[in-house]
Amino acid sequence: MASGGGYGDPNQKIDYVFKVVLIGDSAVGKSQILARFARNEFSLDSKATIGVEFQTRTLVIEHKSVKAQIWDTAGQERYRAVTSAYYRGAVGAMLVYDISKRQTFDHIPRWLEELRGHADKNIVIILIGNKSDLENQRAVSTEDAKEFAQKEGLFFLETSALEATNVEVAFLTVLNEIFNIVNKKNLVAAENQGNDNPATLAGKKIVVPGPAQDIPAKNNMCCRS
Repeated sequence: MASGGGYGDPNQKIDYVFKVVLIGDSAVGKSQILARFARNEFSLDSKATIGVEFQTRTLVIEHKSVKAQIWDTAGQERYRAVTSAYYRGAVGAMLVYDISKRQTFDHIPRWLEELRGHADKNIVIILIGNKSDLENQRAVSTEDAKEFAQKEGLFFLETSALEATNVEVAFLTVLNEIFNIVNKKNLVAAENQGNDNPATLAGKKIVVPGPAQDIPAKNNMCCRS
């Protein structure tokens, strides 16, 4: 399992860098989710993201130092020109909607299609129903989202960046899954090396361009805050 170890030591040796992208409509809380995870902050007067920005946080997973590089992008259509570069090298994705705005959930299939069209085919994806603190304004049932996630083979959680509910769990779910996939990849590479076959990751495991193993079924992953 992962441990936070605070919010990063600049002198810490890094074993892995995992790029994770946040996608979804504007104003669903992507930047707030990122701020909560990267700096444990929340701002009530957060402004819309323009273009692309990213933040990092270093964690320890099974005695390895992992730097999570989390990319946040504007949800507005006029910024979609950054698409290809944004997804390049991503090994994880958080697909975010607002539980109080049905339209943001209805747009999720389009975001998922775009993600799968540009990212590594084995990217680890979690569906996030954000703003679970607005339960009295809920417009998307947990059951609807859970059903969609199961159909598409996604992890699923409901979060509240405002109340810091499940934000850490959501990121750790993605990062642990990526780590497990990369570990399997390294084991295969080591076996190949032992058989005098070229090992694709031998002696080089800093930046991971994309997992190469099938992602296990996620039927056990849930659920709401």
